[in-house]
Amino acid sequence: MGDDAHRWSTFQGERTLVVAARTVTSTVRVLETLPPLLRGDSRVTVVFAYDPTSAFNAGVLDLLHEAGCRVMPWEQLGRTTPDLILTASENIDVPEGDCPVLVLPHGIGFQKYVPDSRSSADRLSGVVPDSLLESGRAWLAVSHPAQEEQLLATHPKAAGHTLLVGDPCYDELVGSRSRRNAYRDALGVAEHQRLVMVSSTWGPTSLLGRHPGLLSRLLSQLPYDDYRVGAIVHPNVWSAHGAWQIRTVQAAALDAGLLLMPTVHAWRPALVAADVLIGDHGSVTLYGAAAGTPVLLAAFGGDAVPGTAVHDLAAAAPRLDTRGNLLRQVEDQFREHSPQRYATVAERAFAEPGQTLARLRTALYRLLNLAEPTSPPPSPPLLPVPDPPAAPVTSWQVTTCVTEDGEEPTVTVRRFPAAATAYDDAHPDTSTCSTHLACVDDERDHRLAESASVLVRRRAASTSVGALRWIEETLARFPGSLLAVSDVRGGCCLVGLRDGRIVEAAATGPVTDPTLPAAVVYAWLRAGRPLDDAHVRLRIGDGRDEDVLLRVRPRPHRPRY
Repeated sequence: MGDDAHRWSTFQGERTLVVAARTVTSTVRVLETLPPLLRGDSRVTVVFAYDPTSAFNAGVLDLLHEAGCRVMPWEQLGRTTPDLILTASENIDVPEGDCPVLVLPHGIGFQKYVPDSRSSADRLSGVVPDSLLESGRAWLAVSHPAQEEQLLATHPKAAGHTLLVGDPCYDELVGSRSRRNAYRDALGVAEHQRLVMVSSTWGPTSLLGRHPGLLSRLLSQLPYDDYRVGAIVHPNVWSAHGAWQIRTVQAAALDAGLLLMPTVHAWRPALVAADVLIGDHGSVTLYGAAAGTPVLLAAFGGDAVPGTAVHDLAAAAPRLDTRGNLLRQVEDQFREHSPQRYATVAERAFAEPGQTLARLRTALYRLLNLAEPTSPPPSPPLLPVPDPPAAPVTSWQVTTCVTEDGEEPTVTVRRFPAAATAYDDAHPDTSTCSTHLACVDDERDHRLAESASVLVRRRAASTSVGALRWIEETLARFPGSLLAVSDVRGGCCLVGLRDGRIVEAAATGPVTDPTLPAAVVYAWLRAGRPLDDAHVRLRIGDGRDEDVLLRVRPRPHRPRY
């Protein structure tokens, strides 16, 4: 980009569009919105200018470079003559000139008071400086007429410079519902499981600001085989504190299988996949409610602006008692929710859904003073399938109950990630059940492994001899354990007892985790049942039943190695 840049250019564009990138949130909004607007048009040359002045600028350059963007230093912008400046950050210092500035929202309207970087006071999020309004160069995109009314009430100078376009994120969320099962599969959510997503905006009044331990508590109280828990954390939190700090604070939750969504892009398919959303006054909570997802509010800050759609949501959505029974509250909300519960709130936030990209393309080309392409207007693209963001769980607190159910006994098994239960004071009722610790052989916390009653081999043994050898060696290495269990590839599960007995446990259904049949054997022994050949019904969590056949093998001769 320069006075003689045309000498080296391959595409001789008729217009130059400069994207001002200042924060991760605002940069992502432009990167996701702009490509379909300019698809196939070589008449527009796009250059990105990086503004490093934000407190949340960490990660912006990486994001631009990963997307393959051509980036120029911010100070060079004042020596160029673009035809249009596009940004989703209202807080940029636009250089002198007469080219228009199109400002896209990076959330839903003007719904939050945020610290003003130019003073010690707070300001209304989404509103450009008065100087830019006075120049007449600013054009502010809004998603609903109510946002325009709110803006004009506080900033009359914006009169005549708003564009009603809609919201591209909302359009994508609604349009991608047909791919919900694909998103759930990609996230590792089984058909019988419910996905609870937790969303936090940034700042001290946010969900994570108020309740940083909520993720671990959810994972400790929602049964592992019935639920998955994910988190959508505002990019400003990642930018201000760094991934290292977030992962350190949430280490227990991550070890317990938390689906921590990456900073950008993946939060939208995760929201489509969710069965319940626990949130705060951030835009993601409003997106989820408007799309028909059951919502529980775990926090709601006073920095939310009265009279906005998100403030209306606070009056309509139930609050989560973060110290109460989380499982019961989630189940009640899922059972009692109606998809139309927040329809009125959505109507106040999003006008004419599905038309955003078409409206934006028309506005963009009008501001560029360029004829709009004759190709059909763009429609909301389907969201991509996310990469699985969770690490495998390596230890569980396993609760088992043995009951007589008809002609055959039933062992009910509920598992909770041990990494989370260690940080929670709520434990399962053990008055009629027994609880034990089970660990896989690659558990990194040696204290858990040394305390485990049941040790599990993650990878199946190729032969029964190999499984028996592993069982013997494991029980010798961990004298505090009672059982060691190994799958045999293409066969059954072998459970070794400390007294040398071997139980062959074969499930008739698709049980692929050896922790579950091992729990049946453990429960059988704790209940004082004789360890004979038996046919047992395994009830996993809230009612997924499988049949397990137990067969006691003769005590093996100790193999000579």
